[in-house]
Amino acid sequence: MRLALYQPDIPQNLGAAIRLAACLGAPLDVIEPCGFPLTNAALKRAALDYGDKARVIRHASLAVFQSAPERDFGRLVLVETDGATRFQDFAFSTGDTLVLGRESAGSPGELYAAAQASVRVPMRPGLRSLNVVVAGAVVLTEAMRQTGAWEKLD
Repeated sequence: MRLALYQPDIPQNLGAAIRLAACLGAPLDVIEPCGFPLTNAALKRAALDYGDKARVIRHASLAVFQSAPERDFGRLVLVETDGATRFQDFAFSTGDTLVLGRESAGSPGELYAAAQASVRVPMRPGLRSLNVVVAGAVVLTEAMRQTGAWEKLD
């Protein structure tokens, strides 16, 4: 199970995603360009003291991400407010990568086209969205439950 951020806009969200990935043992893919300068120093600052505990892989573009060896197996599952399936009704697999769109603009058409599935977190009517990393954490925990990944952490 992997987590991917597509062109993140907010450094603090990248930091939260790094911490999430480190704590739950999920590799984190960062698909650039980012909405902020992503230097090694900025990445270290965002990660705080979790950087050396997380496996973060940077990709220069969506095309580079799609051609990475990790993409040879598993599906891209887009987590979006208008996802086709409620996350708790989706059957996750161990090779899946959960892809989170941009905070400011959501997911563009190219990301929908690249994904094999899309899921959503149900919310109360009239509310727009969860924070992107919070939504990712909700879906990742269910995916880990379904695939038995929690048992590997204790």
